[in-house]
Amino acid sequence: MKPLSISAVMDPMRLRQPFRISGYVFEALPAVVVTLDDGAYTGRGEAGGVYYTGDDTEHMLAEIERCRDDIITCESREALRAVMPSGGARNAVDAAMWELESFRAGKPVWQLAGLAEPKPLVTTFTLSADDPATILRNLEGYRDARAIKLKLDGDFAADAERVATVRKARPDVWMMVDANQGYSIGGLDALVGVLADHDVSLLEQPLPRGNEADLEGFKSPVPIAADESCLDLSEIPAILGRFQVLNIKLDKCGGLTEALLMEQEARRLGLQVMVGNMAGSSLAAAPGFLLAQRCDIVDLDGPSFLAKDRDVGVTYTDGRVFCPAEVWGASVA
Repeated sequence: MKPLSISAVMDPMRLRQPFRISGYVFEALPAVVVTLDDGAYTGRGEAGGVYYTGDDTEHMLAEIERCRDDIITCESREALRAVMPSGGARNAVDAAMWELESFRAGKPVWQLAGLAEPKPLVTTFTLSADDPATILRNLEGYRDARAIKLKLDGDFAADAERVATVRKARPDVWMMVDANQGYSIGGLDALVGVLADHDVSLLEQPLPRGNEADLEGFKSPVPIAADESCLDLSEIPAILGRFQVLNIKLDKCGGLTEALLMEQEARRLGLQVMVGNMAGSSLAAAPGFLLAQRCDIVDLDGPSFLAKDRDVGVTYTDGRVFCPAEVWGASVA
């Protein structure tokens, strides 16, 4: 097989406004965009990496350069999993390989992946861990939302007020919160009590990565989702009995190829499945949207936070996200 040509560039990905979670305030979430070219067709992939593991653009670009010879001669996406570790770099390359394969075959990626034709899905819309007045202002932009994801910052009193503010303003929406590792096991009873009182349906990643054993035997009236606690397929066994939901992010696991395997394994083990994103443009959201077709919970609002998205991008209508075929891959069914 003729070697591919590859390019990898950084995109600054400025946000419309600063975004606050536990321990971080983001004004931009830079990404790496990979292009693979076989002389006839071009495939693209985008990844934002994983900030809490040090997987930033510099690291992703270095990984792609380190693995360059293996990438350009790689015969399949399955083989790519053996030559690159999980993380953002492999996600970008994996996505580019899917799109290249799609154009070569003249088939949309969803067909190649053995999925049904994609349909619009209800997605969460995320609120930053701001003061109540700011939260209410931002909620104005989510009037059509059917599901809300509220970020917490680990300050229990402030978080309880945030939860109450959202629920009072929007008693109609399905609601979840994301603690982003901001709590310890000692504070968890009080937190889940507040969540249950305000009809919150999911608590994402309350404890720091590495503290998963603290959840052994913990009884929560609200299901708990693993995000930072489960990065890829190999880590799923460690969350059993501690979490009820697995949040799959392509930047963590290294791409759609592994993500589909994770969804299958999670189902086999009795876990519910969520798909999330590390912000990013519609090009990054497109593979996640295909995985979302097989998920219980969808959190794909990342492109809505950008100052500028792709010219052709995902759409948000009536609280649902949809990714047109023209965004990524061949559109011929």
